[in-house]
Amino acid sequence: MPARYQQLFREHYPSVLRKIINLIGDRAAAEDLAQEVFIKLYRNPPEDLARTGPWLHRVLTRIVYDHYRKAGRLNDLNEKQQHEALAGEQTYPSNEAVVIQSWERDVVRGVLNKLSERDRQALLLKEQGYSHAEIAEALQVNPKIVGTLLMRAASRFKKNMLSEEVMEQ
Repeated sequence: MPARYQQLFREHYPSVLRKIINLIGDRAAAEDLAQEVFIKLYRNPPEDLARTGPWLHRVLTRIVYDHYRKAGRLNDLNEKQQHEALAGEQTYPSNEAVVIQSWERDVVRGVLNKLSERDRQALLLKEQGYSHAEIAEALQVNPKIVGTLLMRAASRFKKNMLSEEVMEQ
């Protein structure tokens, strides 16, 4: 395999690198991502090595999507930190606002505790910004069902939240 891998690398690396550069516009980052593509090829080659070109294209597309997703999260974090730094002056909420926030947190925690462990974890991971693939890995479920799992968990959460509101009235 190492000799075949070297041949595939020499044959496909220029086109993989060119495609990634065209997609992200940063040569240094593109070289890192191209390296990831070929590491995946080395670790998990396609069954039919004659179809390596299309396989590499699919893998590079996923890696570029992941790159943009991570970059988006980092940009969001940087913007949030800058916004907090620029705010400078801390404003303190009124006692009434603190009591209301505390009460709301308690209600949400209570409703979350009524859900199954899997539903609770799925909703919390999604709220924290995890991707469907990351949620699937954490919950050890098929990535294809994460969307449905989240929709059902959210539906159960809303139903429990509504019943909580009805009981308080």
